[in-house]
Amino acid sequence: MNVAEAVRTRRSVRAFTDQKVERAVLTRILENAQRSPSGGNTQPWHGIVLTGEPMQKLFDRIAQDLPKGREAFAPEYHVYPPELDGAYEQRRRGVGEDMYGALQISREEKGKRLMWFANNFRAFGAPVLMLVHTPRYMGPPQWSDIGMWLQTIGLLCREEGLDTCFQEAWAVYSPQIREMVDIPEDHIFFCGVAIGYRDEEAPVNNFEVKRADIVEAVRWEGW
Repeated sequence: MNVAEAVRTRRSVRAFTDQKVERAVLTRILENAQRSPSGGNTQPWHGIVLTGEPMQKLFDRIAQDLPKGREAFAPEYHVYPPELDGAYEQRRRGVGEDMYGALQISREEKGKRLMWFANNFRAFGAPVLMLVHTPRYMGPPQWSDIGMWLQTIGLLCREEGLDTCFQEAWAVYSPQIREMVDIPEDHIFFCGVAIGYRDEEAPVNNFEVKRADIVEAVRWEGW
């Protein structure tokens, strides 16, 4: 698989098979991902890779607070800016509606939507969940570095026949995660990454994820 194919076929996978992921494969991916670019070679990323019993214990802990709804949320940062609007907000809402359309869950079926949302906190059935954190004093450039690291992991997973879902949704349960996993207090929790083998037949993995044309993102000068 070349890089372009990995980019084209990567997507946020939200239904995984129960096929085990070998540690040796993940080690190879993460070792190669250490070559990701970072300003001044700071390499500000940190990950905790869970599977088996530790992962299940985390799922069980979150399940205790799911019925509390937003009252149990305590993110350490805004997942989306409060002032998000225009095309950015339209894209965010649009992909959500397309996903629920693929699942045949209407806007009026609030209960079914909440049940689906809960799948986030079972990593959509993936056998591996990586939790990502970084020192609190790191700024936007270092968060950008973490994003490049995560993208590299996603593409290397595709090369290995694996898929990912980068889950900022986990951020809403940061205190509960800290109860179950040793994250330094002077680090901020960023996101979870579900890793596993894609369920090729699941409708949620097959709807079109629309992307803006480059004319909306790029301006050319001097060409």
